[in-house]
Amino acid sequence: MSRTADAIRSADEHSAHNYHPLPVVVASAEGAWMTDVEGRRYLDMLAGYSALNFGHGNRRLIDAAKAQLERVTLTSRAFHHDRFADFCTELAALCGKDMVLPMNTGAEAVETAVKTARKWGYEVKGVPDGQAKIVVAANNFHGRTTTIVSFSTDHEARDHYGPYTPGFEIVPYGDLTALHAAVTANTVAVLLEPIQGEAGVLVPPAGYLAGVREVTRERNVLFMADEIQSGLGRTGRTFACEHEDVVPDVYVLGKALGGGVVPVSAVVADRDVLGVFRPGEHGSTFGGNPLACAVALEVIAMLRTGEYQQRAAELGDHLHRELNLLAGSGAVTAVRGRGLWAGVDIDPARGTGREISEKLMERRVLVKDTHGSTIRIAPPLVIGKEDLDWGLEQLRAVLAG
Repeated sequence: MSRTADAIRSADEHSAHNYHPLPVVVASAEGAWMTDVEGRRYLDMLAGYSALNFGHGNRRLIDAAKAQLERVTLTSRAFHHDRFADFCTELAALCGKDMVLPMNTGAEAVETAVKTARKWGYEVKGVPDGQAKIVVAANNFHGRTTTIVSFSTDHEARDHYGPYTPGFEIVPYGDLTALHAAVTANTVAVLLEPIQGEAGVLVPPAGYLAGVREVTRERNVLFMADEIQSGLGRTGRTFACEHEDVVPDVYVLGKALGGGVVPVSAVVADRDVLGVFRPGEHGSTFGGNPLACAVALEVIAMLRTGEYQQRAAELGDHLHRELNLLAGSGAVTAVRGRGLWAGVDIDPARGTGREISEKLMERRVLVKDTHGSTIRIAPPLVIGKEDLDWGLEQLRAVLAG
């Protein structure tokens, strides 16, 4: 039995089957490349769902983590530590906001945003207690907690986890008329992904985010942008909302904020929103820990240069040009996305998304399928143009075969 087969067999025997990974067992990685237990190299065209925007083993991030590991890794929020204030200050400045509430995972950040919106609604807007409503979009993916799957329309994520948390109104993504009609006196927030990642990298119609901003401002409702996947350089801007010159009331951040080194997430907003919290009303043992803050501070410093946003914009233009040529060939029925992020719908006659992903894996390229015949492409922002072109060449070969 090969080392790969043995590792997969052992994992299948001793872990819950909540994922269906491609049959590759990664042992090491650097930049945009991963090496498996057999010594085979693969081009990573997923980047941990955007958690690895700065690549595997980024030297600046690893050095920041190592330095902090030698000092202190956890204090809990029962005490102050010397990295916390800088992290909150720098992240707030990056977002153009006043305050930061740090957590760990993206789902925790979304849960925190939901609690923030409800508490703001009751204590600031004056919504009757227990009556707050949050408007969300169909085909969303905000995480997998019980509350979050309560407003999912994905049956795999939602089914058999009820009873479900009430208080959410689901409207079609990109439909401003439906969103406007759903906002009532008891609506406290609209929670949206500026680009829906799990749904297949769905980009809303031009003007949609600006329209959401206008409706929420007029109706005294918070606009909460889940930029966990779309934010921090992925689309060629620091935040995807910037493509429409929109500034939401609340940013929900995660994934790339931890640089692929540690889980770091945060809710970022002005004082009139996050100021509703008082000691003891919400917390996390690991949220804002010294190690997380040290790594995230380096991420923020890297983003401030604009280098990664520019790479994503320039290489993203190239990526989409090449993918649109494939769309013209008939093998690809649609291409969506922004920056170094694309959803590619494959002609079902050529295979399912899973089958295409497996064939690409055989050619040493790793992508992820979603929703039937769609694959997602999201390489690390540090990928070289030659490597990107090589990966696209493998996709062309698979589709031609």
